[in-house]
Amino acid sequence: MAHHHGSHSLEVAAAGPELDDDGHAARTGNLWTCFAHIITAIIGAGVLALSWSVAQLGWVGGPVAMLCFAFVTYLSALLLSHCYRSPVSDGDDPQKRQRNYTYMDAVRTHLGEKRTWLCGLFQYLNLYGTAIAYTITTATCLRAIMRANCYHSRGHDAPCGAGGDHLYMLLFGAAQVVLSFIPNFHNMAWLSVVAAVMSFTYSTIGLGLGLAKTIENGAIKGSVAGVPMSTPAQKVWRVAQALGDIAFAYPYTIVLLEIQDTLKSPPPESETMRKGNAIAVLATTFFYLAVSCFGYAAFGNAAPGNLLTGFGFYEPYWLIDFANACIVLHLLGGYQMFSQQIFTFADRSFAARFPNSAFVNKSYAVKVPGVPASWSYRLNLQRVCFRTAYVASTTGLALLFPYFNEVLGVLGAIIFWPLAVYLPVEMYCVQRGVRPWTRTWVALQAFSAVCFVVGTFAFVGSVEGVIRKRLG
Repeated sequence: MAHHHGSHSLEVAAAGPELDDDGHAARTGNLWTCFAHIITAIIGAGVLALSWSVAQLGWVGGPVAMLCFAFVTYLSALLLSHCYRSPVSDGDDPQKRQRNYTYMDAVRTHLGEKRTWLCGLFQYLNLYGTAIAYTITTATCLRAIMRANCYHSRGHDAPCGAGGDHLYMLLFGAAQVVLSFIPNFHNMAWLSVVAAVMSFTYSTIGLGLGLAKTIENGAIKGSVAGVPMSTPAQKVWRVAQALGDIAFAYPYTIVLLEIQDTLKSPPPESETMRKGNAIAVLATTFFYLAVSCFGYAAFGNAAPGNLLTGFGFYEPYWLIDFANACIVLHLLGGYQMFSQQIFTFADRSFAARFPNSAFVNKSYAVKVPGVPASWSYRLNLQRVCFRTAYVASTTGLALLFPYFNEVLGVLGAIIFWPLAVYLPVEMYCVQRGVRPWTRTWVALQAFSAVCFVVGTFAFVGSVEGVIRKRLG
C-alpha cells in the first residue's frame, strides 16, 4: 500500500493537489480535529437539563445513569465507526473500500432501502423536534435575562413576573424566518465555531456558578433517593423523563460518519475515530458529571429544570445575562444547522415530484434596495411557502408545549434506540459478517434489547409528562 501510494502521489503531484482514493481532495483531519468535532456535536442545550435529571434520580442513580449512557454512546460510536467503509467483494484491503459519507449512506449500503427510509424518518423527526426544543429554550433564556435585570434593579422581592414566553417565541420564530432565506447560511464554517465556543461558555458558567453556590452553602444538598414525589407512579414517570433528558444530551451518532469523513488515512479512519470517541466521551462525561452534580449539590431537590434560567442564581446578574445570551446565539445558528437539512430535502423532493411546476422551480430576481443592481436575491415561491410554514409550525408547537424537560425527554427517547443502538448494531453485524447465535451476536442483541426497554420507558414517561402538564 505504502509503495503504491508513493508512486501515486508522484503522478498526482504534477496534476495538482493530492487526492484521496475516492477522488475527493485529500482529507487532513487528525485525532484532535476529530475530538473537537465530536465535542462540538455532543455539548449543546442538553447539558442545561442534567442537574434536574440527577435531582430526579438522586445521588446514586444520577451519576450511574450518566455513566451507563456514556458507555452506550461509546459502544454505538465504536460499532458505527466500522461502517464508514463497506466491504467490497474483490479485495481485503480496507483502504480501498467504498466510503459511506453520511449515516443514511451507511444504512443504505448495509441494510437496504426500507431501513434507510426508517432511518430518514427518525432523523428528520429528530431535526424537527430539536427545532421546537430550541424555540422553547431560547424563549426561557430571553425571559431569564429580563428577570435577572429586573431583580437586579428592583431587588429580589420585586414582582418580576414569570410572564409568558409567547412573545419571545414569536420573536425567535420571526428571526428564523429571516435566517431561513440567507443562501448557504448553514454552510458557513464560522457557525460551528461560534456554536462550539458558546456551548462551552454557558456550560462552564453553569458549572462555575453551581460550584460557587455549593461552597457558599457550605453543604452538599440532595439525597440518595432524589426528589420525593406524592405517589410511586409519579416518581416512576419522573425517573423516565430524567433518563430521556440524559439520552438527549449524549448520542452524536447522526453526525459520526460525517466527522469520520474528515479524517486522513493511514492509519485507518476507524482507528483514529475509536481513539477520538474514547477521549471525547470521557471528557464529555467528566464535564457532564461536574455540571450536573454541582448543580444538584447547590440546589438539592429544588434543582431547576434548566440550570441557567431556573434562578437559584441572582447575582452576578451580568454573568447570568451573558450565559443566557450565549445560549440564544448558539440556538439561533443551531436551529438553522438542523433545519437547513430539512429544507434541502424538501427542495429536492418538490423538484423531483413537480419538474414542470413554475411555483417549485422558477426563481424571481428581486432587487434589494441600497445594493448594486447586479446583485439581486433569487426568490423562489415554493421555498418562501415551505420555509415560512416550517418555522411557523415549530413555533406553534413550542407555544403549545413549552415544557423544556419533558420535550427534551421525548426527543432524546425517540431517537435513542433506533438511531443510537438498533441501526449501528445491525450494520455492524452485516459489515463484520457476525452470524446469528454466535457469542458476539447474542451480546449485541441483548445490548440492543436492554436499550430498547430503557428508551421506551423514557419515551412513555416523557410523553406522560407533556400530556399531564398540558392538561394540568
